Parts: sequence; structure tokens; C-alpha cells
Amino acid sequence: MMEDFKSQINADNLPNHIAIIMDGNGRWAEMKGKPRVYGHKNGVTSVKEVIEGCREIGVNYLTLYAFSTENWNRPKMEVRTLMALLVSSLRKELNTLVKNNIKLNTIGNIENLPEKAQVELAEVVEKTKNNASLTLTLALSYGSREEIVNVIRNISKKVVNNQIALEEINENIINNHLYTFSLPDVDLLIRTSGEKRISNFLLWQIAYAELYFTDTLWPDFRKENLFNAIVNYQHRERRFGKTSQQIEKIND
Repeated sequence: MMEDFKSQINADNLPNHIAIIMDGNGRWAEMKGKPRVYGHKNGVTSVKEVIEGCREIGVNYLTLYAFSTENWNRPKMEVRTLMALLVSSLRKELNTLVKNNIKLNTIGNIENLPEKAQVELAEVVEKTKNNASLTLTLALSYGSREEIVNVIRNISKKVVNNQIALEEINENIINNHLYTFSLPDVDLLIRTSGEKRISNFLLWQIAYAELYFTDTLWPDFRKENLFNAIVNYQHRERRFGKTSQQIEKIND
């Protein structure tokens, strides 16, 4: 089945940047009579599958919603387990990232993470900074509204200090002050588990993204699910505010 979806992918029409809301770990575990952390641990396999799938077909940017600002409100035991899982996964996967030429990037309030997690992240980011086959971004302690508030504050300070003129503020100025300043806009946003909401994720960056929702819970998400989402994406017409007729003329 996976090869069927993969064979349908048009290599000339790949999404440059895929973002994924990895949802359903807790429900997956509960359905199996296990604690929620069991789902998080099994979700690591899905992360590996998606990374491998993106590399296989040539996607350049992959951003994963790993931990939101709101997730700090979850039970302390679950948060501790998630942080420990982050540290152990980074240690285990460093050599794989280096071997496969994958660059690790992070966005969010990283300083809110436990010190051990910050140290591991910094080490992996440093050791993979020159890799170029795929940029893997982890959104950690991330919230899009908080990101936008910080952008407004930072630009406002520069206006007050005469570093930026009020009239100069445009989309490029805003983009350059986002956590994602080095990343292109999202082309395809995937959310697992059947929920159909954005959950405060990359609100500015997904302005023209195609949205794909699947009932598959994250621990069950595999390459074939990713390839299916990409095939679905490739059957859509991306107009960016234009009409179908205008798009046809551009493509002629």
C-alpha cells in the first residue's frame, strides 16, 4: 500500500514545507488500557517514519508540533516524561541525523525547558547546523499567539529606538522577527487523530497552507499516511487569492 501512494507522488509538485500537529498519543494509549505516556513513547516511531519519508521523496522542511505552551498545564508526571523522552531521543538520534544530513532546528520558548533538555538541544543543533538534506524543526514550548505578541513587542521597541520607521513595517519585517525567520511558509499542514483545529500552531506561517486532517492517531501514523497526505495535497489547486483562470494562464 505504501508503494502505491509513493508511486502516485509527483516529484515536481512536492510541498516544500510540511508541518504536523502530532495528536492522539494519549487516546491511543488509553484505548490500549495503558497510561498516556505509553502513547508518547510509541509516537517516537511515527516521528522517525515521517522524517524518513520526507527524506526519501525530497521534502526540504519538516516542522513538528512537539510541545505547546499550553502543554505545561498537563499533569506533572506526563510533562516530566515528555521532557525525559525528548532528551533520550535527541541522544539516540544524533548520529542518525548527522549520517542522513538532517539539520535540527527549534522554535519556541526553549529557555522554559529543563536545563538538561536545553543542553541536549543545543548540542544537536550545533552538530547538525551544516546539514542540508532536510531541515527538521521541533516546536517546543511553542504558541503562535505568544510568538506574534513577541514580534509586536520587538518591532515596537525598534520603532521607538528609531531602528525601524513605522512606514517600513511590512510582511517581510514581521517574517524576520518570527521564530521561523529562516523557514519558508508552510505548504501542507497535517493534523492527526480526527481533530479539526489549528491549536495555536504557526498561525501566521500557514496563511496559504493546505490543511489535511486524518483520523489516524499519531502512534499509528506511518510513511504511507504521509504519502497519502501529499498525494491529496497534489490534487488541490493552490490559488493564493487568484482565480482558477489566472492560475491556468500562469501555468501556460
